[in-house]
Amino acid sequence: MTVKDFDKEYVANTYARFPLTLVSGYGSVVCDENGKEYIDLGTGIAVNTFGIGDAEWIGAVTEQLGKIQHTSNLYFSEPCALLAKMLCEKTGMKKVFFSNSGAEANECAIKAARKYGCDKKGPEYTTIITLKNSFHGRTITTLAATGQDTFHNDFLPLTEGFVYAEANNMEDVKRLCAENNVCAVMFEVVQGEGGVNPLSAEYLTELAAFAEQNDILLVADEVQIGNGRSGELYGYMNYGITPDIVSTAKGLGGGLPIGATLLGEKVKDTYTPGLHGSTFGGNPISCAAAISILSRLDKNTLEGVKERSKYIFEALDGAEGVKSVTGLGLMIGVETERPAGDVIAECMERGVLVIKAKQKVRMLPALNIPMEQLKTAINIFKEVCAK
Repeated sequence: MTVKDFDKEYVANTYARFPLTLVSGYGSVVCDENGKEYIDLGTGIAVNTFGIGDAEWIGAVTEQLGKIQHTSNLYFSEPCALLAKMLCEKTGMKKVFFSNSGAEANECAIKAARKYGCDKKGPEYTTIITLKNSFHGRTITTLAATGQDTFHNDFLPLTEGFVYAEANNMEDVKRLCAENNVCAVMFEVVQGEGGVNPLSAEYLTELAAFAEQNDILLVADEVQIGNGRSGELYGYMNYGITPDIVSTAKGLGGGLPIGATLLGEKVKDTYTPGLHGSTFGGNPISCAAAISILSRLDKNTLEGVKERSKYIFEALDGAEGVKSVTGLGLMIGVETERPAGDVIAECMERGVLVIKAKQKVRMLPALNIPMEQLKTAINIFKEVCAK
């Protein structure tokens, strides 16, 4: 039996996998079981921040493996404390809770927002506004927070207390605030799973001002766009706004599971001992990996992201078979004349890996993908789109 056979027999049937088994790689090139190479523009859905086999990342992880692989949160851990310090210093946030994934980071953010609303305004202030077409995770509560009915239908009843506003429509936010006891608004600056759709700068500025004026928490879901992918450390930083809570995961660990919920001044003391927890949250190895990633998301790296992003947008603008290009930084969605699935399959045949978001082709390359490899991949993509 092959790996594909074992997977079909024994792994829960929750993934529509591509017919491809990846076994190794280096940088932005991955290899299948037959030795065929592919330029990877997916990075494990925005996880492998600096690609495959990054030497500095491997060194940090290996060093920590030689010390201690896990210690419960009953004890202090140096990697956990140092990573929290780095995140706070780089964002201006005050406290960090560590978990294992984006969904968990968002669960923590939701709990903190509701606790704040209860403490500050009263127990009835539990409603959280999210945006239509958003995606916040696959737990029952983060599914409820997700503003897409297609994710809700099979899992009712969901957690109550979420209402959905039209994206880029402040009047809809104001209406929902008038009709509900709202404690927070939760948003993605680019709706990734919803089709790589950016929110407008005007909307985000007005949303931040409205939230501040009405003592409503602003919660930024940075799970996919965060950790340098936008061209700034976190996506909201492109717009000059300051959230009260920031959730992040994916690229923070560079390939190891870690989630983080950053708590600002208003909510820094909302959690007290016993109110929240995680067995693996703050795991020393995952934190060591994240320290390696975060320490290299400097000005030069972020400028490199912007340079690569500019190249992709310019190369695809007006290209034959390309209807539109959306996104921010190196989180890009391409609407193609051909069905996205056909484009993705043919790109794979020709040695380029891209993925899907709604009806668009999605690109999430490593932040440091060599320009020559990127140009090769984009040229192949353009040729496929033009057919």
